[in-house]
Amino acid sequence: MNASVTVRVPAKVNVQLSVGPLRDDGYHDLVNVFHAVSIFDEVEAKESESVKVSVEGEWADQVPLDEGNLAVQAARALAKHAGRSYGVELVIRKTIPVAGGMAGGSADAAGALLACNELWGLGLPLEDLMEIAGDLGSDVPFSLLGGTAVGTGRGERLSQVEMGGTFHWVFAVADGGLSTAKVYAECDRLREVSGEQVAGLQGNQALLDALRIGDAAGLGAELTNDLQAAALSLRPSLAQTLAVGTELGALGAIVSGSGPTCAFLATSAEHARALAEALSAADVCRTAVPTSGPAPGAQLI
Repeated sequence: MNASVTVRVPAKVNVQLSVGPLRDDGYHDLVNVFHAVSIFDEVEAKESESVKVSVEGEWADQVPLDEGNLAVQAARALAKHAGRSYGVELVIRKTIPVAGGMAGGSADAAGALLACNELWGLGLPLEDLMEIAGDLGSDVPFSLLGGTAVGTGRGERLSQVEMGGTFHWVFAVADGGLSTAKVYAECDRLREVSGEQVAGLQGNQALLDALRIGDAAGLGAELTNDLQAAALSLRPSLAQTLAVGTELGALGAIVSGSGPTCAFLATSAEHARALAEALSAADVCRTAVPTSGPAPGAQLI
């Protein structure tokens, strides 16, 4: 048994997020094209008699330290799967924004699964960890897998997407978060008010082709998020953030997941750095971070 294990896990952006009608179980069918980016949290797992968690970093004060923490839930689910009552001390070092639509909590859960599997010497294969991850949340399996993938069902059934190069991004982080549940509820409400009917979810072939051949302009033109209208309804100021990024030459602009972080596709690493500086200077976000994708999934370091 290892005394300490550290795992690095990436943030994500949804380059396509298509949302079906509300299901009887409270979830929505999704077609979700996940793309992991090089903004990482670290999850360290250390020997302990009980399951406990602490959080360090810029967003630490916004992360629950009780059973509401997804990483704690992940550790307990893994112990239950193994039929043992293991303890672990989890130390999460946050760089991914909290409640920002970038799967930070899901990333930490994936990190905890991989770290505890190693710490406890369970030796479970990735397939087993992916199955446990799917029960924890729709984004958790992708945080293990990384790269770029199409998620269906609730987003938990994944198929890897062939990639043709590196894409350069800027993430404009808003003040405060948005509740994923509230954004989905607002999406349902807006659809009911407008009478919009949703059927036949499928992957956007033009978008998948752009990813495959590394065509940033093609990808930028196809970015779609069915939750964007709901996020803008709950946080109208995001419309200005998106508009400013587009005016500054972004190839595409989108609310990331359930928001409120906005993602902008740049033409190059240099353009991403300049775009991040200009967005920060325009005072339309708390901070703007240049990065790139695809990034690997959860990894032992």
